[in-house]
Amino acid sequence: MKEKTYQLLIELTNGKWSSMLLKKFSSSGISRYLIPSYIKVYGIDMEEVSTERPFSSLHDFFIRELSDNARPIDREYNTIVSPVDGFLETTGEIEKGEKFFVKGKEYSVSSLMGSLEAAQRYKGGTFLVLYLSPANYHWIHSPVNATVDRQYILGNKSYPVNRTGLTYGKSPISGNYRLINELTMENGRKCAVIKVGAMFVNSIHMTHTEQVWGKGESIGYFSFGSTVVLLFEKGSFKLDGIRSGEPVKMGERIGFMV
Repeated sequence: MKEKTYQLLIELTNGKWSSMLLKKFSSSGISRYLIPSYIKVYGIDMEEVSTERPFSSLHDFFIRELSDNARPIDREYNTIVSPVDGFLETTGEIEKGEKFFVKGKEYSVSSLMGSLEAAQRYKGGTFLVLYLSPANYHWIHSPVNATVDRQYILGNKSYPVNRTGLTYGKSPISGNYRLINELTMENGRKCAVIKVGAMFVNSIHMTHTEQVWGKGESIGYFSFGSTVVLLFEKGSFKLDGIRSGEPVKMGERIGFMV
């Protein structure tokens, strides 16, 4: 009953007009007066924030950049780093060909990626779900040196992807608006970086348009809190000790190419 009620409330509030109003207010000059409260509520460390320019709105602050040394990148050849600041919500093996589970909900890689053909590449592989809260730095970076094989968009609406949303929502990871990049890593193996839109706003902005990605290089940003899903081919990735529920920072090693 709780799950159905939650889904109904989200459907009633997650519309075109509410999204427009939210975007308009957060981008307005008046919203900048909320920035000090935002910093206090979320405990944001301003010492690591780049202060080269003032913030003109709450949205401007939300997509703030960090100082050059705030996120050192693990440069070892065979390492894979976190593409974002956030929490490792869950990780595991893609079961029974293409199934994986998040908060007890079953997902399929074919639904997530839009085709059975794309899903077959990750049969028996590894998935990681990284959640970004409103407090986090919201730029997205490349987890590995790679070439981009394909980029495409799926979905239109976006539902909450926080822990409540993942628990009670209607398959938000594979149902939300998402921007997908399929990559070939330096070892010749495949991985996918799937950016999932957050509640109300489908704002995933790609700023890097080149075919070659360098590890740690910024590729875009989320306008609001969201989630990144990483997929790796079977036998191509080894997790480096990080466990579900633990925080991660962009540039930190999360595993190794195998």
